[in-house]
Amino acid sequence: MLVNVKSYIRKPEVTELLSYAVFPDDKSLDGAIKHYEETESWKLYGFEDEKLLVGLIGFEIDEERVLTVNHLAILPENRLKGYGRGIFFELLEAQKPSRIITETDEDAVDFYRNIGFVVVSLGEIYPGVERFQCIYEVEDEEE
Repeated sequence: MLVNVKSYIRKPEVTELLSYAVFPDDKSLDGAIKHYEETESWKLYGFEDEKLLVGLIGFEIDEERVLTVNHLAILPENRLKGYGRGIFFELLEAQKPSRIITETDEDAVDFYRNIGFVVVSLGEIYPGVERFQCIYEVEDEEE
């Protein structure tokens, strides 16, 4: 179940999860936390299973209903259990986006590919690190 965790982003269980989705240093984590606190359009939701916070997703959605994923993380011990997929299905239902876009690295690109995102290489944006743009076009519901 998705729950809004933005108001308690500084709780250790939330910051731990967010730390898995940012460059691994305290400065990057602090910057991300401040951005969520100061930017109303940035949303942050946790994914709970039996009241245990196992994942989170940070995003923004524009006036055309394009949802941009800024951060996605699952606790390491809960990866490969379907929680990431669950987050996206619940997000689709709750936010009703027209499209979802994100950027990721080689470690996570197969996750996005496996749940239906179209993946395009952006090349080596950072030295030695290939980045990918991932796009999910939401199909219109038939009436």
